[in-house]
Amino acid sequence: MIEEIIKKDGSKELFDLSKMKKSIENACLDSGLDSQKSLELVDKISSKVLETLEDRSEITSFELRNHILKELDLYAPEVASSWRDYESTK
Repeated sequence: MIEEIIKKDGSKELFDLSKMKKSIENACLDSGLDSQKSLELVDKISSKVLETLEDRSEITSFELRNHILKELDLYAPEVASSWRDYESTK
């Protein structure tokens, strides 16, 4: 299971599942999904990502982002688009 995230600057921080879920939730809400569907999608995507990465103890934030977006592209393309739109404004 993921224990550490390697940030863009090379620093490491402990993996925080709630932080990952909050990012997905924000993208869901920004895309216009209602709260109930957002919560269901957050659970589904986070479970899929954790399952895919269960043999990894650390991962870069970029890799984690890509895994999340891959799942969002499959299950909720409008949410993936919202996530990418947000990133383009940063």
